[in-house]
Amino acid sequence: MENSSTITQTEAYSLSIMNDRNQALAATVYRPKTPVKTAVMIAPATGIKRQFYHNFATYLAEHGFGVLTFDNEGIGESLSTDLAKCDASLISWGRHDMPAVLDALQDEFTDATYHLIGHSAGGQLIGLMPNYQSIASVFNVACSSGRIKNMDMPYKLKAMGFMAAFIPLTNLTLGYTPSDKIGMGEPLPRGVARQWREWCNGAGYIKTAFGKSIHTHFYDEIAMPALWLGFSDDEIANSKNMDDMIQVFTKMPVEKRFLDPKDFGVSSIGHMRYFSSRTNAKAPKLWQMAIDWLKNQ
Repeated sequence: MENSSTITQTEAYSLSIMNDRNQALAATVYRPKTPVKTAVMIAPATGIKRQFYHNFATYLAEHGFGVLTFDNEGIGESLSTDLAKCDASLISWGRHDMPAVLDALQDEFTDATYHLIGHSAGGQLIGLMPNYQSIASVFNVACSSGRIKNMDMPYKLKAMGFMAAFIPLTNLTLGYTPSDKIGMGEPLPRGVARQWREWCNGAGYIKTAFGKSIHTHFYDEIAMPALWLGFSDDEIANSKNMDDMIQVFTKMPVEKRFLDPKDFGVSSIGHMRYFSSRTNAKAPKLWQMAIDWLKNQ
């Protein structure tokens, strides 16, 4: 049972953030009633709307942290055109969306330290942020290269079919990838899906693009402390793929925790369920890890 003395009242309100591509990003600010010393941006997984993180963001705010969630360009309420005409990409998400959100976080909470909680792609793309030096620490969940070669059967076959057939076919015929039709988040702009396919088929995820579509990045410079959480039943961010991604951040001091859900009395967590309020109700130590990490930075 949570000690009521640790809980603070909060408010949540919408915010529109303009990135330097002149695209408006829909965001939500979670503000405790108490002064904020630590502020957090939650960077979402590929194609996941900010509402998915509402319960987790509220939990952080109730413990005194300022929080900002957002939809990447082309996703959720940040889709401002016909999806087939949207030219967003994974690169633009990391280079333009995430920096704009970090700037907004600093504007909202002026006297604080700033931290990033990344879910899957949200943790992968940090090395594209030109303002990364404002981030004091990183807490990554299910963040890995997603390299298909390292996946186990039978999920490997599903991933191969999605990447090799579904993405190129739907991009060609529809102009975007309706990943929602197979339970993989929101429909994706074609550039996002295409890069996702290329990077998961390569080594080190984004490393595949170095010197090709990415000529400037900061993966070799980033050195803030980071905690990476992975789960034994995650078919995407398995231990090999976590290591594959961590190695791209050559100077980042990483503490990796690869956990078995059963050790927390939970039947499954996988790639998505860490942020579920049901998971926290059964295994409060999991969300407490984020609280403890942020308080100690």
